[in-house]
Amino acid sequence: MELQQHQLETYLAQRHGQPVQINQLRQLGSRDQGAAALKAFGYGRPLHVLYHHNGQREEVVLRRVERNGFGREMASDRLAAVWLDYTTFNELAGHVAARDVVGLTDEGTLVSLARVADFLLLTDYAPGQAYATDLFCLRDAGRGTAQDEARAAALAHYLAQIHATRHDDPLLWRRRLRDLVGHGEGIMGLADSYPPDFALVPAGQLQAIECAANRWRWQLKPLSHRLCQVHGDFHPFNVLFTQGSSFQLIDRSRGAWGEAADDLSCMSINYLFFSLQRSGRLAPPFTALYHTFWQTYLEQRPDPALCAVIQPWFAWRALVLASPQWYPSLTDDVRRQLLTFAEQVLATDYFDWPNINSYLEMA
Repeated sequence: MELQQHQLETYLAQRHGQPVQINQLRQLGSRDQGAAALKAFGYGRPLHVLYHHNGQREEVVLRRVERNGFGREMASDRLAAVWLDYTTFNELAGHVAARDVVGLTDEGTLVSLARVADFLLLTDYAPGQAYATDLFCLRDAGRGTAQDEARAAALAHYLAQIHATRHDDPLLWRRRLRDLVGHGEGIMGLADSYPPDFALVPAGQLQAIECAANRWRWQLKPLSHRLCQVHGDFHPFNVLFTQGSSFQLIDRSRGAWGEAADDLSCMSINYLFFSLQRSGRLAPPFTALYHTFWQTYLEQRPDPALCAVIQPWFAWRALVLASPQWYPSLTDDVRRQLLTFAEQVLATDYFDWPNINSYLEMA
């Protein structure tokens, strides 16, 4: 997107409340001026602007954060970087002042965001009942229905459809792997959320899970061809069923692209999770839903490598479900089994999904 001089003049005039005349546009660190400097700005290079208003000379620099592989892979990263600069530059003595946060619209219009204190999201209202309600009922009643299996199949069918859309972006693939292990919402962040004096889960056990997950990250880095469309947080509280097998999704997280195993592990571990609370293992009525979910997905989207990459995503989700912060009322036995599952899955080269119970005990 190229910025035009008249758009910049319009923004500056609105900011000062009076007409503005731009006298010089120059790319910092280069001889490019005028239109050439504006074009360079589109690639993230700082633009030096010299202008006058009401006889007063002003000099400012307009900066754009360029996409890179150091935490700036996604648009949300770049927005956060600008916001962080604006809220911190003026707090340090001797630092160049930040004057405004400027939004660049699709039409090339510049909009001031300086008075914004927070960002809010407005969405449609989605009626329906969280899929978790079904799983709670199954846990307590112990009886499944044909609708339960149909819903599991519908979820798998949906994932098979969206995962078919691929995306070629090795930079983003590495970022997603890095976030899986090191992000505050990823494996390290979850490990840090466990109380340091939590006797049930020694710090050494969490450290071992982190280290094993990072080994997986290095193993998976060359597989950028697997990057595909994902939901990113496909768990039973983010799926709202209305009638029959019709549903809507809420709270898509972590961007548009990722690894299919993320969504598969996020949902399928919940059949194990609710079954552990009832039976101490994957058992009826959850066995049928778990197998229906996996079989439907693999029939509609064969993926021979899926079970050779899913391990760290399973470990991440197990840490979430075993967390005393997220699930404080969980029994110690279930918590231990989930963490054992994380360790055992990370230790295997190929996840044997039909025999998930075999990962609930230490070898």
